[in-house]
Amino acid sequence: MARTIVPVVEITGALIAQWATIREVAARLSAQQWAAPSILPGWSDADIVAHVIGTESMLAGRDVDAPAGLADRDHVHNPIAELNEKWVEHFRGHTQADVLTALDEITAVRTAALQAMTQTDFDAESLTPAGPDTYGRFMRIRVFDCWFHEIDLRDGSGAGTPTDPVPAGFALDELAASLPFVVGKRAGAPDGSRVVIEVTGLAPRTVRIAVDGRAGLVEAFPGGDATADVTLTVDGVDLARLAGGRRSADPASVTVTGDADLAAAILGTLNYTI
Repeated sequence: MARTIVPVVEITGALIAQWATIREVAARLSAQQWAAPSILPGWSDADIVAHVIGTESMLAGRDVDAPAGLADRDHVHNPIAELNEKWVEHFRGHTQADVLTALDEITAVRTAALQAMTQTDFDAESLTPAGPDTYGRFMRIRVFDCWFHEIDLRDGSGAGTPTDPVPAGFALDELAASLPFVVGKRAGAPDGSRVVIEVTGLAPRTVRIAVDGRAGLVEAFPGGDATADVTLTVDGVDLARLAGGRRSADPASVTVTGDADLAAAILGTLNYTI
């Protein structure tokens, strides 16, 4: 089993900060914005907040009844989406104040639970949305998911873009971990390919992917980045929108240098999140 070791204190702090930001953005929504269709199919902005509550509630061992017919909804494409939908449905019809109170309550519960955990707890084997890994990897995925949904709330209400580089950095770490799958498996980059993704903005980094039998992240290429077949330069928030297949995603936000066909294949298959 792959073991992704992430620092318990830093990831816990980033997740707590990300919950606080979602709470802040959601509290500023007008009643009209709260009820308006979100950037995500089938969900309002209120439903995005309910989804965050639902996931953290499940991690706290809670459950709610699922009404019939959830799997038949057009935007519900798989069992995970159906699981998410039952929590969203549970909070539909609740007032904005009630939903924010529920968010405060569950994030307080989860904060206490996470702050009681040790590095050994974070390093323990766990089932995660990305397959078997560590509990810490799961919590990094939670930062990633919540950061995505901050972007969704902001994009749906015209509230700008994220400003905290710490959760953004961990979210982009998680996104970068999946990019070899996009380049090698989905885009079908040929063996020997070298791809650089220059991520700009709030949490800049250079992601290097080498395809040698299979695609993987590397620290450097022999001969340097100038030997890459293609370099894609993109702001981290725009990269997230593209990876999430959001309506706000804009392929034109990516600057391409090098192999245009390989770049098109990568950008055409970058939408990989559930």
